[in-house]
Amino acid sequence: MEFVTLNNGIQMPLEGFGVFQMSDPDQCCQAVQEAIACGYRLIDTAASYGNEEAVGRAIQNSGVPREELFVTTKLWVQDAGYEPAKKAFQTSLEKLRLDYLDLYLLHQPMGDYIGAYRAMEELYWQGKIRAIGVCNFYPERLADLCETVEVMPAVDQVELHPFFQQEKALELMREYGVHPEAWAPFAEGNHGIFTHPVLTAIGQKYGKSAAQVALRWNVQRGVTVIPKSVHRERMTQNMDLWDFQLSAEDMAEIARLDLGHSEIVDHYDPAFVRMLHSRKIHP
Repeated sequence: MEFVTLNNGIQMPLEGFGVFQMSDPDQCCQAVQEAIACGYRLIDTAASYGNEEAVGRAIQNSGVPREELFVTTKLWVQDAGYEPAKKAFQTSLEKLRLDYLDLYLLHQPMGDYIGAYRAMEELYWQGKIRAIGVCNFYPERLADLCETVEVMPAVDQVELHPFFQQEKALELMREYGVHPEAWAPFAEGNHGIFTHPVLTAIGQKYGKSAAQVALRWNVQRGVTVIPKSVHRERMTQNMDLWDFQLSAEDMAEIARLDLGHSEIVDHYDPAFVRMLHSRKIHP
């Protein structure tokens, strides 16, 4: 495993384990336990996933010392705002059965996210969070936040995969010292990514799969990836990234796959924004 040093000096793994859409508590707990046993040390969840308790149970059962794990969760839109964010953070901490978080992220740039971020800054200064950051902040939102707040976000978790590469967004993150993290590094299975001819042909040169090539491509760009799987064999394969390096020619070939837009979500669609606001995760 390789690590990146965030803008506040703490180290974060370049690969972690995601639990999005793992709604069955027992399955989620088992998957996280197996991921930790396979060597994953970054675990990424969110209040809106509804599985923080299962993740917390898996961490407790893992036998791995807390300080060896890098645990991330996220603040949902419903709790954007100064006081709601402080309450939501404590709820997440209790569900995870932890004394502190390694990384706490704003899940969406919606609602009173500046007020929420102010609360996150206070929790950071109090030592309850080792790093704070954001998700889904496209360049104009990220620039606005960075020019407004006191604590620069350490991470921006956005959609990043061979079909939506976001080079301009990465350039702005580098300018502000914000580390990129990829959700949906497999494009949620779209475009036949696991058997894509370009990725498969590149992988054959190294004895690797198309999936491993897709992950390696992102980490070579300095992006942390958080693939998800409930199958131990796939978890192990997804971790097997550190014994090969894609050539400049490989990287250029993958660059040509970029569509320049997301086919998963559209944050600029008012209907999508209204849907995010209407989704309630608690009374």
